[in-house]
Amino acid sequence: MSQARFRSIFAATGFAGVLLLGGCSSDLDDLRAEIEKAKQRPGGRIQPLPEVKPYISHEYEMAGRRSPFLQSLAGENPSGPRPDVQRAREYLEQFPLDTLKMVGTLRLGGANYGLLQTRDGLIHRVLPGNHVGQNDGRVMSIADARITVTEIVPDGLGGYLERPAALALSD
Repeated sequence: MSQARFRSIFAATGFAGVLLLGGCSSDLDDLRAEIEKAKQRPGGRIQPLPEVKPYISHEYEMAGRRSPFLQSLAGENPSGPRPDVQRAREYLEQFPLDTLKMVGTLRLGGANYGLLQTRDGLIHRVLPGNHVGQNDGRVMSIADARITVTEIVPDGLGGYLERPAALALSD
């Protein structure tokens, strides 16, 4: 490449650079003008910070009483109902009560049986006094469309309480 040609390319590149820089300066002038215009506008008002109320401490004065964070001893209510841990478990006690479904009644030999169906589709007969469900539920009565059960459930304080439940004949 000849030196003259190299100089002309160099000069053309330099000229293009000057034009580009000149274009940038006019953009900067527009930007400076916008900044000046923004500075001339009145400033907005800033809302004051909300008042911070001082924290009022509370002293715990129940040091001599039972802690609400510890579970009470199981012997605190000896007169309440208790599940009989010594008795043999019946077959229907392995199923939660809400998975058992009443499907009918059966009068046989003077006894009125309730018919309960488990999830596996098998039907079982129950009489008053039989145990069902996982919460020591005892069948109390059997009517044509309802089996009444009483469960013994934990009360959350280390004791137990009796809770009524029922299984109704499904349509």
